[in-house]
Amino acid sequence: MSARAGGWWRRWERPLKDRLSEPLHLNLLSALVRIAGGFRLQVEFDLVERRRYAFALLQAADWAVRFGVPRICALEFGIAAGAGLVNLARLAQRVTRETGVRIDIIGFDTGTGMPEPVDYQDYPEEFQRGDFPTTDRDALARLLPPGVRVIYGPIAETARGFIDNIDAPVGFISFDLAFHSSTVDAMQVLRGPATRYLPIVSCYVGGIMMDTANPDVGELLAIREFNASSAMRKLHPMTWLRERRVFKNAFWHRQIYTFHVHDHPLRSPAGHRARATRLLEDPTGASAPTGQVTP
Repeated sequence: MSARAGGWWRRWERPLKDRLSEPLHLNLLSALVRIAGGFRLQVEFDLVERRRYAFALLQAADWAVRFGVPRICALEFGIAAGAGLVNLARLAQRVTRETGVRIDIIGFDTGTGMPEPVDYQDYPEEFQRGDFPTTDRDALARLLPPGVRVIYGPIAETARGFIDNIDAPVGFISFDLAFHSSTVDAMQVLRGPATRYLPIVSCYVGGIMMDTANPDVGELLAIREFNASSAMRKLHPMTWLRERRVFKNAFWHRQIYTFHVHDHPLRSPAGHRARATRLLEDPTGASAPTGQVTP
């Protein structure tokens, strides 16, 4: 296989395998959605580049609308050459047009590639020092829309205290660092004051789809340790995701997590906003139909 063909296959292998495992009628319908569907519908049908980011960022904005928050932050830990960050920034513009929620994008990276693995928990069999550097910072800066920030330096230093200096609550986080040690450093951003986040934050966890990935190393271990150390903050897979998607076999479903901020004021009884009573289907006819609420 030529280098060009190999690059094409690496880019499209997963989407093609996902599509070929889905029903024919859904694939035919998605062709119509690509032609005539709006942004939200295209996200539903996995037709937007970087499907994982498109879903998670739109979900974050929808949650912001639900909680009455007009502006959020989206963080990406591990930008490498910047392709994901550029895509995230462009998606943010489309999500804002769809929902009205403004999104501040901030990327974090050493800029020089991955650090030296500390021990077996950092996948030394998979990665080495210097992998995935930011190859041209100036060129990347020119590609990014105005207002997108990139913070270069060791994650242990750049993540420390960051959450105390943001102008909007965090609604989305991408942890794509693979290493256990680096992910632990990045998770400092999960320990700030509760109001620095949406009550629920959509997250992408990138480095868990390898042959050697398991709960005792890498990002999965960092998540387990974080959950054990925090009574009121938990990071869990988005368990309902597959059931709500049109295409149910996409590999990225397993990489979407939710950060639950249980100590957020809006998740306490006193923090609830007054609303009308919800009603289920009433066979007696004494109440409004299913899905409606009393005035």
